[in-house]
Amino acid sequence: MRVLRNLLYRDIIAAVSYVTLAFLALFFFFDLVDELRWVGRGGDNGYQITHALLFVVLRIPSHLYELMPITVLIGTIYVMARFAQSSEFTIMRTSGMGPWLALRTLMVLGLGFVLATFGTGDYLAPAAENAGQNIRAIHLAQLSRGATGAWLKERQGDHSIAINVRAIRGPGDFSNVRIFDFDGQGRISAQIHAQAAQVSEDGESWMLQDVEASRLTAKADGGMVLLREKKDSLAWKTGISAEMVSAALLKPDRMSTISLFQYVRHLEANGQAAQKYEIEFWRKVFYPMSCLVMVVLALPFAYLHFRSGGIAAYVFGGVMAGISFFLLNNVFGYIGTLQTWSPWLTAAAPGLLYSLLSLTAFTWLVLRR
Repeated sequence: MRVLRNLLYRDIIAAVSYVTLAFLALFFFFDLVDELRWVGRGGDNGYQITHALLFVVLRIPSHLYELMPITVLIGTIYVMARFAQSSEFTIMRTSGMGPWLALRTLMVLGLGFVLATFGTGDYLAPAAENAGQNIRAIHLAQLSRGATGAWLKERQGDHSIAINVRAIRGPGDFSNVRIFDFDGQGRISAQIHAQAAQVSEDGESWMLQDVEASRLTAKADGGMVLLREKKDSLAWKTGISAEMVSAALLKPDRMSTISLFQYVRHLEANGQAAQKYEIEFWRKVFYPMSCLVMVVLALPFAYLHFRSGGIAAYVFGGVMAGISFFLLNNVFGYIGTLQTWSPWLTAAAPGLLYSLLSLTAFTWLVLRR
């Protein structure tokens, strides 16, 4: 059995690697063409072709994470169909590899793909994505989202603080920062506008630069007076870290599972909507398991009977199945956000549907036939 297992693993890993490289090369080309429009901006020391190439290379881990279930399905279907066409799998069956042994063998390999996908999505991709975004922020002067930038909220005692960061100029370096302080009755009591802000090394305060502050202060007669002042710098204590601001400005799918969990807890603690980030957190949890579903879905192809040249149609079917899974995964995320579905069920639904499909195909083609 060890010889048969090694044969299966070697061929499947080689096929999956080949398909993955082909897809990554395609995405690299599209990303590079799209990134070339930024070359030359930011002056002589701005965004150059070398920066664009480096940014596109740093996007590869994110694409690898997204593509893994699709490439695992296509590569495994190709190997299983090829074994069936050449009658190699029939020889394996007569050598003692029954349906359940074949299923267990592929599931062990699938677990390896699950671990590789989890490591890529939780460690490699976020680190590479942050490095790429820092390159763009430094050489394009800033990184922003939309017309108003990022909005965050924090509670300090009975006060509620709203923070608006228009853009990121570098790691922990923000520009055009506005801070609104609301009292316990929800009335605005102070406003601070800073041209720039840097997060301190301990992460517990921001150093605001070129500050304009307005504050309502009670007078002796019970009235209120508005005080205005300007400062070159001001230390402002806050629990909002540079990672939280980056999370608000960047896509949640580029964050690690732990960072997403911490950001969701921050949003919930401050009474902010966290549905989108909760769904993305559970997608991060369930998405690597899709590789396990895909290898099970590919197993029935080894029990089909192929005519000469018929393998291409089944591989094409595998491509369509992989693309449909990718689309369904995204569609469920959008629908779940709009309909306020349970986050874990929204994230798990595509995997559950494909698991049911794979088990149905396994039962019908393998056990009953």
